[in-house]
Parts: sequence; C-alpha cells; structure tokens
Amino acid sequence: MPVITNIEDLKAIYARRVPKMFYDYAESGSWSEQTFRENVTDFDRIYLRQRVAIDMTGRNLASTMIGQDVAMPVGLAPVGLTGMQHADGEIKAARAAERFGVPFTLSTMSICSIEDVAAHTSKPFWMQVYTLKDDDFMQRLFDRAKAAKCSAAMITVDLQMLGQRHKDLKNGLSAPPKLTVKSVANMMTKMQWGLGMLGTKRRFFGNIVGHAKGVTDPSSLSAWTAEAFDQALNWDRIRQFRRMWDGPLIIKGIMDPRDALEALNVGADALIVSNHGGRQLDGAISSIRALPAILDAVGDRIEVHLDSGIRSGQDVLKALAMGARGTYIGRAFTYGLGAMGEAGVTRALEVIAKELDSTMGLCGRRDVRDLDRDILMIPKDFAGNWA
Repeated sequence: MPVITNIEDLKAIYARRVPKMFYDYAESGSWSEQTFRENVTDFDRIYLRQRVAIDMTGRNLASTMIGQDVAMPVGLAPVGLTGMQHADGEIKAARAAERFGVPFTLSTMSICSIEDVAAHTSKPFWMQVYTLKDDDFMQRLFDRAKAAKCSAAMITVDLQMLGQRHKDLKNGLSAPPKLTVKSVANMMTKMQWGLGMLGTKRRFFGNIVGHAKGVTDPSSLSAWTAEAFDQALNWDRIRQFRRMWDGPLIIKGIMDPRDALEALNVGADALIVSNHGGRQLDGAISSIRALPAILDAVGDRIEVHLDSGIRSGQDVLKALAMGARGTYIGRAFTYGLGAMGEAGVTRALEVIAKELDSTMGLCGRRDVRDLDRDILMIPKDFAGNWA
C-alpha cells in the first residue's frame, strides 16, 4: 500500500485505475481550461502568516454548516457520474462522509438513486437539484428527497446550458460508457474498475431513468437531457423551487455580488461561490477571487460557502479565513473514490483535516470558527475590479 500524504497521491492512483473517459470528466474544465486551472493556482497567491510562542493545544475543527454540526466545515460537493468512478460510488462516498461527520451531497446526475443512498446510510444527506423545465419531475425530485429524509436541498443555478467541455466530447462521455474500440481497449487496462462494474447493476442515471417522463431506459436518456435544462431560468422560477422545498436551502453557482443578493432575496439559507469547477464559463475568475466581493455584498445575512479549486486543508483554511462559513471538495474526494473506493474517500477527508489542523496551529489559532483575514497575506489586486 503506497504512503498517501496528500490529495495528489490519491490522484496519481486514481489516474491508473479509472478509465480515461471518467478521469477526464473529473480532471478537466471547459474550453481552454483557464478557469479550471486558476481555481487551483489562485489559492497559491494567498500567503499565510506564521505565528510562534502561542498556545496551540486543544485545537478544534468542529463547526456548523446551515446549522448542522460538522466535524470540519468541509462538505462533499455534488459530482455527477460518481458511480462511474467506482462501482456504487455515491453510496461509498456517502458512507465515508457519514462516518467522518461531514455532509455528503448527492447529484441529480448520480448513478445511484436517492433511494439507493438512503437505503445504505443511516444519517440524512443533502440533495442537489438542477433547474430543469419539467415541473412534474422537479416536484417529484423534491418529494423523493423529503421521503429520503434529506436534510438540505442544494439548487445549482449555473447550468442552464452546458459549457464547452472538449474532453468529454472527444471521449464520447456517457453512462454506461459507449463500447467503442478505443473505450474498450482503455477499459481492459482497468481490471479492478471493470470487475467492480460487472458486480453492480447501477450503471446509468438512477435519479432520471424511470422517473423522468419518457425516460424508461438509458437509450431514451440522451434526448431527454438535451431538452431538460431551462435556458429561460430566472429568479422567479427559483422562488417556485423554494416553495417546493420547505427545508434548508442552498444556492450553488454564485459568482457575482448581484446574484448573491438575489439568492439572499429568494430565502436561501446559504449560497455557494462556485464556477462549477471551471466546467461552465471558461474565462471567469476563480471562486476564491470572487469570494471577497460577495462577502462584502451580503455581510452576515446569509451563510457564504466556497466550492471549486480546493485540493488541500490549507485551501480550506484560506477560504474560511477570508470569511466563508463552509467549503466543499469535489475532485479531491473523487480521486480518493476512484483510487481506493470508500477507504479512499475517508483518506481524502483525513488528509484535508490533518492539513487544516496543522496549518491552523502554525498560524496561531486553535478554533476553526475563529479564523479571520489577519492570518492571510492577500495581494492588493486579488479580488479584481467590480466597477
């Protein structure tokens, strides 16, 4: 067993064990991938202030996100096709998150269904929903989440249309994967992955097939998907969704202070500063650069969380110290899942927690809830010009 000291170690194993189609799905952005790259590299522009001769005993990472206790303020972000990264992937990731004490968010475009995950976990998880045109499907999706006792809903608002994801197009991304000479040749080199897939019946979008009107099998899914997303989406439509769900609500995909204020006005409990991991509008600024202006706009009237680009506990600390109340990892836990299944997700969380804990101590802080910008050195031009 290799010694895993950071998320990059898991990524290296992941690259060897998962078919190229699904590796590229996780490890890519849209168009030129500028935003995808800068989501990560912009964290490196923020420096930390080391403090000494300060008592760092009794450190605490526990906090809350939307009023729910968490072992650390890091949730597992919704990631589509997680069950293609590893057999029954959503179930395995949810179990790891539950044991660790952090939120797991199930994607609408998951392989395992809401009911599957609920049947294999013992604590409530969060449900992510896309803004789709079909009112009946949306209402039933929220109702299914309620029946599964999901403790929060997360509405993703930045996918009215699909970004130009060149690698996915070139690879012919699908679930289950299309059997071409190229894809079969690659999958034959991933025996452990293949054996896992042979041992499960969960190989297509479990929340869609059999639930969306006219989608009775995987062959009818692509036509539905092409028409499902709502390009006419507006904030009144999001208010309709708010009425469909009376529990805690999170709005994901906010990158502009004006949209942050709209999320506040629809009655959301939290918003997530996120550019969809760089998979939508290429050329948008990184999430961490967008964070300060959004915090300034909404103040403490709504919880502000951050997603996109986090690969370490130090990244988590920087986001929290800047003012975020919670953070999310998507690719980081996906690397662990593809590398080692459920144990790999646990290992990813352990790595993040250890890095967050040790960095916090070396910055002279003992409680994650007390982090502030005093421990950061931020470039003057970092937040950009919003004029």
